[in-house]
Amino acid sequence: MNYENIRRKMTGKNTLVKPTGKELEILQVIWEKQSCSVKEIHKAMGGDQKNGYTTILKLLQIMFEKGIVNRKKSGKLHLYEASVTKENTKQQLVDKLIETVFEGSASELVMSALGNTKSTKEEIRAIRAYLDKIEGGDK
Repeated sequence: MNYENIRRKMTGKNTLVKPTGKELEILQVIWEKQSCSVKEIHKAMGGDQKNGYTTILKLLQIMFEKGIVNRKKSGKLHLYEASVTKENTKQQLVDKLIETVFEGSASELVMSALGNTKSTKEEIRAIRAYLDKIEGGDK
C-alpha cells in the first residue's frame, strides 16, 4: 500500500504522508529487520549515545498515527512493521526533490549527483546500461 492509499484510507484526503529524516532512519531499521520492538530499533540506532529510548517511542507513535508503520502486540511488546515499501518511499522522496529543488529536471538531479560524488566503474557501467535500456525503449 502506498502513501496516497494510506492517507486516503485514514483521512479520506489525497495528501501524501512523507517521513521526516529521523523517521527515515527508523524506517531503515524496520525495513532491514521487518518486524521489531522499540528496544531493537533504539539499539540499532546507537542506543542512548545517539537517540533516547522515549524519543524513538514517541516517533514510532507519530509514525503509527501517520500510517507509516503498523503496530501489533506480541506479549508485553509492541512490534512495528513498515506499512510503506522502501522502493515507494525512495520514489516519493526523489520525485519531491526533483520537483522542488531541481525545478522538475531529472537530468539536473542526475548531473548534480554524479558531479558531487566519485562513482565506481561498476556504478558507471550500471548507469550506462540503464541509459542504453532507456534509449532502446524509445526507438
